[in-house]
Amino acid sequence: MPSVDLHGIFPPVPTPFVHGKLACDRLAANLEKLSRSGLTGFVVLGSNGEYVYLSTDEKRKVVQTAVESVAADVPVIAGTGCESTAETIRLTREVAGLGARAALVVTPHYYSGQMHAETMVQHFTAVADNVPIPVILYNVPRYTGVNLEAEVIGRLSLHPNIIGIKDSTGNVGQLGQFVNHAAADFTVLVGTAGVLLGGLSLGCGGAVAALANIAAKKCVEIYELVKQGDYDAARAIQLKMIPVNQAVTVTYGVPGLKAAMDMLGFFGGAPRLPLLPSTEKDKQEIRAILEKAELL
Repeated sequence: MPSVDLHGIFPPVPTPFVHGKLACDRLAANLEKLSRSGLTGFVVLGSNGEYVYLSTDEKRKVVQTAVESVAADVPVIAGTGCESTAETIRLTREVAGLGARAALVVTPHYYSGQMHAETMVQHFTAVADNVPIPVILYNVPRYTGVNLEAEVIGRLSLHPNIIGIKDSTGNVGQLGQFVNHAAADFTVLVGTAGVLLGGLSLGCGGAVAALANIAAKKCVEIYELVKQGDYDAARAIQLKMIPVNQAVTVTYGVPGLKAAMDMLGFFGGAPRLPLLPSTEKDKQEIRAILEKAELL
């Protein structure tokens, strides 16, 4: 089974809607523009892709559009995590057939009180055993209420078809624990650009970061500077990008990220209900943050 090199920067691409309907043409245009920025690959159907609001048919269309819109050697990673193990396997097989190179699988979480370590090991093992593309674990307790433990990462990292984890906690200490516990060929990915420099300095292989949708070149530059050992230059960029990352992740969320994309020449548009678009006040504040960071 071919693997995927996870070293580098991957944006979790937002899903465009026009009047509430999936706009694949806008997605293709965004990907074509992002493809000029030195990114390693793309993630679709992640949290910033509003995957929880998409039908299965829409998910298929998003993956197909992404695969057709980027060069053949650029990996498209698709979010396929569902609440049941069986449904996760089914969707992962489907997106593999459409050309997705790996699956980003979020922790099941509805019955969060029962999502113990052994539950997670068995779930992810069953998925990895039964799908034709590599699996990347997705840890995002801010949304799920479930946090994977380092011991679980250590066990799962030994599976030949589980190749990495995206950890979106923003906890540099936890990233370091994951690096310490994981097998040598397992890649820990930073899940939020606010700790990109910190994670890379501890041995993380790259990042899946919302910021890369609006400041791709800055994220790539931090990554390359760390590879070169120029931590002072990387730190200067990291500090400048922290307020931007905070704005499009925590403060204003997906609507704010989409508003920022609109300001920067991409198509962001409105999120899908029940998410509401950014207010005019929010947009003014986002614009000021982008201007201060010299992105506008």
